[in-house]
Amino acid sequence: MISWKEEKMIHAPIETVWDLFRDENIQTIMPKIEEHVLIELEEHQVGAKHRQTYREGKRLETYTVDTLAYEDREEYKEKRISFVLGKAFKISLGFILEKVSERETKFIYEGQNKGVNFVGRAMLKLSRQKDQMNVVQEFMDRVEGEAIKRN
Repeated sequence: MISWKEEKMIHAPIETVWDLFRDENIQTIMPKIEEHVLIELEEHQVGAKHRQTYREGKRLETYTVDTLAYEDREEYKEKRISFVLGKAFKISLGFILEKVSERETKFIYEGQNKGVNFVGRAMLKLSRQKDQMNVVQEFMDRVEGEAIKRN
């Protein structure tokens, strides 16, 4: 299992950053997602489900994303999701935003990637922690860059 919890200060209002995590903007910060369709409940409800299609090279993977937590307050925003990728990995992600000031937001990105079968566990053992952390950092940098662009 690989897990992480990273923080980044973003010089943009909390609402600007939060807007990037809405359904209509998700491909902006996750460009490998080709399709993101709500299939159950509403986007802002715990228990909502989305069908998501992800491209890795020439391969497409489609899976269901479950919303585990959703909180949208003026000073604090949180969204937690979970999905199984390729029948091998259970991925859980948390996106937390805390208002620091009118123009500054603390972004906390945490998650874990767990092998759900022998193949998944073996692949995670063979992967390098450094490569995984590069992916996490690239995502956080993309969120920051897009928020600053929109600000």
